[in-house]
Amino acid sequence: MLIADEGTENSAALSRAVALARNNQARLTVCAVIDAIAGDVQMAITAITPADLKDIAATEKRVWLDQLIESVAAEGVLIEAKIFVGKPFIEIIRQVLKEDHDLVIKCAEADAGLTGLLFGSTDMHLLRKCPCPVWIAGPEEQDKYRRILAAVDQSPGDQAADVLNRQILEMSSSLALTESSGLHIVHAWCLAGEDIFRSGRTIFSDDEVDAMLKMEAHARRLWLEKLVKAYGANAGKDAVDYVDPQLHVIKGDAKRVIPTIAKDLDVDLIVMGTVARTGIPGFFMGNTAESILNQIECSVLTVKPPGFVCPVGL
Repeated sequence: MLIADEGTENSAALSRAVALARNNQARLTVCAVIDAIAGDVQMAITAITPADLKDIAATEKRVWLDQLIESVAAEGVLIEAKIFVGKPFIEIIRQVLKEDHDLVIKCAEADAGLTGLLFGSTDMHLLRKCPCPVWIAGPEEQDKYRRILAAVDQSPGDQAADVLNRQILEMSSSLALTESSGLHIVHAWCLAGEDIFRSGRTIFSDDEVDAMLKMEAHARRLWLEKLVKAYGANAGKDAVDYVDPQLHVIKGDAKRVIPTIAKDLDVDLIVMGTVARTGIPGFFMGNTAESILNQIECSVLTVKPPGFVCPVGL
């Protein structure tokens, strides 16, 4: 599903959505949302009721949407237009739940830059609460991605985290193949208790802590190589091996590491999980993911962990 707004016309996101639908033999829904008008609002022109105004807005939006779709019509791609009235993120999520969409694509809000952040209010609501993957295209979106960054995390014994990592690798490698772009896979790590070990309150010397760090760095590298190799073995012809990914195992907090490497590599898209506690309505995205999103300046594709509970109902 592509969300059409003022930033969609002539955007790379529009042509990319059509190409994705064609390549995956998928149905594409292009939708626009009109803000609801309260029935008791005071109208300056009494001859027009709020309902009339809504109908006029819907008709105009439908004409615009039909013209937009006609401009990108492609053989073999079924494109459906839909108009919704209400709060944008709620109506979008309800459509996702109703039609079981696999992906939501949206351009970053045009006025988000006024806050100094890339993503606006509707964008963040979708990133936090939409149950399917959400792809927010930045204003500088190019026709072809040069570099894609996939961020994975290690959570021993956590099956949901393993599934999430595989989803991230699947989506990032598939896009890298389609776009003929470079793929970078990053894993940020820390040694638990390092500050305490170096505080002088333990029996460990600095040399011993340095040795621990070296061992941990080696173990994390082996884990990432094993993860990528295992995914490649199971993915067949679409394996990450085909795009020859570059692996980055970096010591540090993911909140700082991922935005920094994204900037240093000048990546066009980050594929990441919105790691959150599952099954608890009202807590939709982890602090790490939220912090990363508030620092990046490129497009982002986010994936929810298995078991995510969407707070929006039909």
